[in-house]
Amino acid sequence: MAEPAAEPDRIEGAPHPRETTAIFGQHAAEAAFLQAFNAGRLHHGWLLAGPRGVGKATLAWRIARFLLAQPDAAEAGLFGAPPAPDSLDVPPDHPVARRMLALSEPRLKLIRRSPNERGVMRQVIAVEDVRVLRDFFGLSAAEGGRRVVIVDAADEMNPNAANAILKILEEPPAGAVLLLVAHQPSRLLPTIRSRCRVLKLAPLDASAMAAALDQAGAGAEDAAALAALSGGSVGEALRLLAGDGLAAYGQIVGLMGAMPGMSRPDLIRLADSAAARGAEGRFDLIVRLADLAVARLARAGAAGTAPDEVTPGEAWMIDRLAPDACAARVWADLAADLGARARAGKAVNLDPAALVIDMFLRMEAAARTLAQ
Repeated sequence: MAEPAAEPDRIEGAPHPRETTAIFGQHAAEAAFLQAFNAGRLHHGWLLAGPRGVGKATLAWRIARFLLAQPDAAEAGLFGAPPAPDSLDVPPDHPVARRMLALSEPRLKLIRRSPNERGVMRQVIAVEDVRVLRDFFGLSAAEGGRRVVIVDAADEMNPNAANAILKILEEPPAGAVLLLVAHQPSRLLPTIRSRCRVLKLAPLDASAMAAALDQAGAGAEDAAALAALSGGSVGEALRLLAGDGLAAYGQIVGLMGAMPGMSRPDLIRLADSAAARGAEGRFDLIVRLADLAVARLARAGAAGTAPDEVTPGEAWMIDRLAPDACAARVWADLAADLGARARAGKAVNLDPAALVIDMFLRMEAAARTLAQ
């Protein structure tokens, strides 16, 4: 088995999707696939679409495990037609489940980003990663039976890799099922999308988030807050937990709640944490959460109702800074480039602390304009 650090489709600090036996909050997608299977309308291409971190890869591995654990036609005929399955569950001690966990199932091929010739992980899925399917389908053709391919993530394929997958979708080998995980389906070729049946996965609500985090070994009492701040993404919620994101969001809301009389010492402490040695991810976390806070302000002002409070004082801050649609437009205009400007500065090696301070001074200027 590959080391966790070498797997680009693994979230740091969380189990790999193949190690996750259950999925939460995605009953509709599971039911749609199971209905097609039981009706004998199993499509050869499936596009699992939805926001990053909501369980698409977990569902792909569940589907693959389910398909490869089903008895073949000869076995089913020998013992009579089995009852139609009512779930995608496969016992963890099933031989297929054990082989898939060890990445040793010969009827499954995982396509994902791989290291280049210098050992550096590519940023795209290259055509070389896809060409292995030629041998995969060729060597297995004589054996018959079902073969499953997982592409994670399909929207990371470069053009040549995408065209190679398209050729397989256009002329699928017998028994082939391709499961394409896509965070941004619009980045895929329209011809790939048109040849796949789409399973849309939705963001998780608070109860599903709590169950998913518990399964990942990261149980949290603030599942509702994590669901709101992560957009219902388990992956993002795990990143927030790892970076103490709830506390950081509380600091951001505290600063905004005092605008336009924001505490400069508190701002400097937050900014310094973004530039601390060994805390490279802290800057990105603060920028994401500041963007989110401003976006929540804009949406609340436009809608005329505040969202559920995720940290003490947020509801009061939103009510004061975004009381109406006029204020919402001010915050929406600011949100359009607030985080992008900070990220652009970081990309050219500007001081992260100064960039964070600049973000909050721009926010304070907007608050001062509204106060006047």
